[in-house]
Amino acid sequence: MTSQAPVVHGRGEPRPAFGSVLAAFDHAVTQHAETTALIHRGRSLDYAAEGRAVAELAGWIEEAGFGGRSVVLLIPNGIEYHIAYFAVLYAGATPVLLNPLYPAPALEPLFADAEPALVLTVPETAEAARALMPRFGHQVLVLGEGDFTPEALAARGPGWTPRAVSPEAPAALMFTGGTTGISKAIIHSHRAMMDAILRIDWGWPTRAQGEVWLPVAPMFHIYGWLFGVGNPVHAAATLVIPDRFQPDHVVDLIARHRVTVFGGGPPAIYQGLMAAQDFETADLSSLAVCGGGGAPFPVEVLKRWKDRTGVDIAEGYGMTEIAPIAVNTDSFGRKAGSVGKPVPDVDIRIADLNDWSRELPTGEAGEVCVRGPHALTGYRNRPDETAATIRDGWVLTGDIGFVDAEGFLTITDRKKDVILVKGFNVFPREVEEVIHQHPDVRGVGVVSLPDARSGERIIAFVVVDPYAPTGVAELVAHCKARLVAYKVPAEIRLIEDLPLTPARKLDRIALRRQAAEAAEAAA
Repeated sequence: MTSQAPVVHGRGEPRPAFGSVLAAFDHAVTQHAETTALIHRGRSLDYAAEGRAVAELAGWIEEAGFGGRSVVLLIPNGIEYHIAYFAVLYAGATPVLLNPLYPAPALEPLFADAEPALVLTVPETAEAARALMPRFGHQVLVLGEGDFTPEALAARGPGWTPRAVSPEAPAALMFTGGTTGISKAIIHSHRAMMDAILRIDWGWPTRAQGEVWLPVAPMFHIYGWLFGVGNPVHAAATLVIPDRFQPDHVVDLIARHRVTVFGGGPPAIYQGLMAAQDFETADLSSLAVCGGGGAPFPVEVLKRWKDRTGVDIAEGYGMTEIAPIAVNTDSFGRKAGSVGKPVPDVDIRIADLNDWSRELPTGEAGEVCVRGPHALTGYRNRPDETAATIRDGWVLTGDIGFVDAEGFLTITDRKKDVILVKGFNVFPREVEEVIHQHPDVRGVGVVSLPDARSGERIIAFVVVDPYAPTGVAELVAHCKARLVAYKVPAEIRLIEDLPLTPARKLDRIALRRQAAEAAEAAA
């Protein structure tokens, strides 16, 4: 291995940790019993009531014989999700966090991997869980109705009794996003999850008491779990839970509940909020921390949010395998467009795209490789994928980025998304940034299709202001004035909305499919 550029090491000391995620919840229940824990759909529970509900549901899980087994949570963000997650931990079982919007066929391979004995769900998502019962033989318990509403569970629940759990016990079984077509299972221990919580807390420190958090990412996702489960409980904060993502509703909740910590996530979330009817007039002065991540942020989005709210979008970087990796923080400074510097005890190196063992010089883009105490140890039941992803303790992220002279990491693209035009590498983000500079553009996604002459051709899907007269010809001219010829899109297609993944990231797979279908129809 060469040493052309040093490994970037995360400095700093996170504050002392609880021994487990369950211990953090125990602290919130016993030391902040009267603090409002959860607000959703006009309902609320304080930590004492949530603790009673968790203990009651955990007792049912144990008595039914599911302690120590895998338990799937097929529940949208809400009070029921919180209670179910901590009840599974309290019962000594393993929570399996899955997308509640998946239909049965999409869940089938995930169930085969997780082998659940029980599925906890709610009425609106129970159908898929029941459809899979004949094959997998699991039991289904529907929360949110009858004796299993949060209020009913809390009313008859016993007093909270602390329960110890090993730091090495599973805190969650999560699946990767499947952007390559295959979702892989990862078991994160309590120790790993607490390491992740503390690094979020270190990077974006909040007040000791009185915080009000609002996450929009789904809680089955690592970012949604940190901002919707782990960190709010660690801070004994109040959690305001919106229904899915409706920009006008979220703006109203931020203003009405005086939200201080907003777990926004990808650029699409912030773009949606800035397009909300009341965004320019709502009182957003309570905001203190606005987290961002999941996709590179256009500089124009960062600027407009800061100009309106007075708060920087604190970009960070992470993945299901290890999160967070890097953050923009007041401790080390911020740099617009970068994802910050590595969090404590995390190392980052940039590797040659064709030879991971060769480190690249400062400022040169390559594959981002990371290691840290909260990284995965492997994919469940997938030794080949584990061997391909983890090399000598380094996690090969599949992301392309570079580290500048100050140690800031910038993510440019996914390795698999790089477009090869006439032998030249084209990073989609660069083209997207240029198109975003047009004042009428509201969103853009760049993909490619095979091309007999150039190898691949660039296709840009663009969302423009519906009241603006901007057309394709104007956007092409805009690109030609700012990009070298081979980076100018061969096609620009105007669409109403960009497709997003469940984690609200740009869904390039869907865009490629649209591009291919259009090309086939035109052939």
